[in-house]
Amino acid sequence: MTDRAHPVTADDEQPPTGDDRAFFGQPKGLLTLSGLEVWERFSFLGMQAILVLYFADSVANEGLGMDAGTAASVSAAYGTLVYLVSVGGGWLADRILGSYRAVLWGGVLIALGHYSMAVPTATMTWVGLGLISAGTGLLKPNVAAMVGKLYRTDDDRRDA
Repeated sequence: MTDRAHPVTADDEQPPTGDDRAFFGQPKGLLTLSGLEVWERFSFLGMQAILVLYFADSVANEGLGMDAGTAASVSAAYGTLVYLVSVGGGWLADRILGSYRAVLWGGVLIALGHYSMAVPTATMTWVGLGLISAGTGLLKPNVAAMVGKLYRTDDDRRDA
């Protein structure tokens, strides 16, 4: 029987029973999850580094020709949106998708966002930013939850 406040998902598995030390003394799943986190951070920080320059560059140089102040504000709004959407991503994973599917679909959306931004039109830039924001919102809170599930609750390595 399921509780309506907390539906049973594929992520509702029992905590690990073994003492997995396959990855530098840590569970082997940590390699994959830390790789995902590094890729997501590279994606976000790399985008933050060039976004204002692209927005403020002239249309003749294939930029969007925004005023520098407006470009900085739009870039800041993008950064803020990435973190705010994480609240919804955590809720979706908890209530509907489960952590594993949320991380999977988050990664897919981030990749699609970057592919969209490779299309040289202003519309696809905005579509790409939206997809990256939504994907990061799904991925970021749920990677942390999945790392916590790698360890037993009484494992000293969990907090360290």
